[in-house]
Amino acid sequence: MKIFPAIDIKDKKCVRLIKGDFNNKTEYEMSPVEQAGKYNDHGFKNLHIVDLDGALTGETVNIDIIEKIVGKFDLKIEIGGGVRNFESIQKYTDAGVEKVILGSAAIKDKNFLKEACQKFPDKIALGLDAKDGFLSVSGWKENSNLKILDYLKEVNDFGASRLIYTDINRDGMKMSPNFDETENVANNSNCPVIISGGVSSIDDIKKAKELGNKNIEGIIVGKAIYDGDIKLDEIAKEIDA
Repeated sequence: MKIFPAIDIKDKKCVRLIKGDFNNKTEYEMSPVEQAGKYNDHGFKNLHIVDLDGALTGETVNIDIIEKIVGKFDLKIEIGGGVRNFESIQKYTDAGVEKVILGSAAIKDKNFLKEACQKFPDKIALGLDAKDGFLSVSGWKENSNLKILDYLKEVNDFGASRLIYTDINRDGMKMSPNFDETENVANNSNCPVIISGGVSSIDDIKKAKELGNKNIEGIIVGKAIYDGDIKLDEIAKEIDA
């Protein structure tokens, strides 16, 4: 079970949003590079980064920060946030990230996802963000009216190398992930799935491990770390990949 501590970047700072709401955010003192260093020092191997400026603009706004993190630390990074064209994917892969996450652009244009998987083999992660079983797009401001499993069936053979499933109702709420729905997605997915949204305590990480689902690759932890609900020393003991 891979553990992905999260860094959300806005205006060069680490922030956390509640349910993806830009008007409901907490800023933290530590810079993204310092925060990545902290994770690296505690033995984490993987890192989940969202460029919130990118999500708003569709540009690779914080590519310099990503390059610094990749250059300084031995971390496997997945990055998302407003990746809408091949040029952005290329910039991130050139910077040395492990996976580039496609979300809204892949949902709105399935051919873009298909071509991206062909052009960048083993580099594309698909971010599926759901609210009440339906996919949300555009920074979670729009409901797509697409059921998650219906969409997944259509794109399952495109060649995405990872799927990140987020339950929006739980994101930033620290009320435990939606394990049942994540398992449902994992059982229908051709690629490994990452649990995201709502991790509140070390027990959630232990529960994810206990699921024993071979198609669940890891779990993302964000706000609970920043708010001190999970101590890095404590979570570091659970790292095994």
